[in-house]
Amino acid sequence: MKQHWLAVSALFAGVAPAAAWEPTKAIEIVVPFSAGGASDQMARTIQGIIQKNQLTTQPIIVVNKPAAGGAEGMLDIQKSAGDPHKLITTSSGIFMTPMATKLPLNWQDYTPVAMMAQDSFLLWVNAKSPYKTATDFMAAAKAAPEPLKIGGTSSKREDNLLVFGMEKTGGVKFAYIPYTSGGQASTQLSGNHVDANTNNPAEDLANWRGGATRPLCVFAEQKMAYSEKVADGLSWADIPTCASQGLNVSYQMLRGMFMPGKVTKEQQAFYVELFKKVSQNAEWKEYLARNALVPDYRDGDAFVQFLKLDEGKHAKLMSDAGFMAK
Repeated sequence: MKQHWLAVSALFAGVAPAAAWEPTKAIEIVVPFSAGGASDQMARTIQGIIQKNQLTTQPIIVVNKPAAGGAEGMLDIQKSAGDPHKLITTSSGIFMTPMATKLPLNWQDYTPVAMMAQDSFLLWVNAKSPYKTATDFMAAAKAAPEPLKIGGTSSKREDNLLVFGMEKTGGVKFAYIPYTSGGQASTQLSGNHVDANTNNPAEDLANWRGGATRPLCVFAEQKMAYSEKVADGLSWADIPTCASQGLNVSYQMLRGMFMPGKVTKEQQAFYVELFKKVSQNAEWKEYLARNALVPDYRDGDAFVQFLKLDEGKHAKLMSDAGFMAK
């Protein structure tokens, strides 16, 4: 018996353990918005870090699917259940798009991979506008014979919620103009076609540096942390909160990565490890600082619990704004 056991042990000792799952073809990252917006910039930054550092043997392809306020991209991932070669980078729209439409979408139909950061919103105006503070802008809105125009990304999404909050807090009415990306909203503001926008830092950074737009305040409870000078001799940390200027509205959104549903634990684990490496990369940290993102990496149960709480928060916000589908 002893010799038999030793023989069997020797036999299995020569068998290597099963290799962990790895992708076998190109990995597609779906961006549910047009090129140029913050989601697109994040996806392409991740793409560059992965490929530059050879974190996977397969190429990364970024595909923009901006139709229907992001619903096209979300439906694409939902219909790709079981496909481990697809990902979607999304924001709070993963809750808001289903809430605002009758489409049978739910974030729990997907596989959460990782939250990469949280993002802030600012009130931006044309660089030549007379407004110096949020107080100036709100006073002008009240005095204007016609509603001032505020641009944003999509209808009944984060930017639209912020504008509703401004209306509710300030007792004024705005004309909200939805675009397919924050990049378009910035272009329209720089061309003076709207009076303001509520873009993320990344979405107006280029035009701020180019002297076409400038920020009035950040919709956050605290100032942004980054103190390096960005434009006009100012850092992100120099921008006051909107609340400090009498506009008591604050909001931050997640920036996360999801896979389709019905993938295996091994496939999910591959991407969790991949994005953990991205989050620890020096170039990623530089990207966070450059675009004033709030570092907040989460995966596993910590990410799932965040999603559940954030979904409840957005259900209330959407209901208060009258954005819920009936």
